[in-house]
Amino acid sequence: MPHYITLASFTQKGIENIKDGPARLEKAKQAFESMGAKLKEFYLVTGQYDMVVIAEAPDDETMAKLALIIGARGTSRTVTFRAFTEKEYRRIVAELP
Repeated sequence: MPHYITLASFTQKGIENIKDGPARLEKAKQAFESMGAKLKEFYLVTGQYDMVVIAEAPDDETMAKLALIIGARGTSRTVTFRAFTEKEYRRIVAELP
């Protein structure tokens, strides 16, 4: 399955209700699973973003739907990147002309 990295920041609503954060994370994991995806890693981080998520999803469309579902809750803003594993990287480079 394709891998994705999401950088997320709390909105004002999200930080005002931070005590509900762990429950929101569990709901996000359930949303991923219900769509055949997996939220593999979650990190609270310092710096420009508040959270980093590593996920797998069947395809870009599924990941886009998940980003919209989670974004619609209004507690975070996200930026998601398609990530290529080392194995995929090596194959891509090997296929270059």
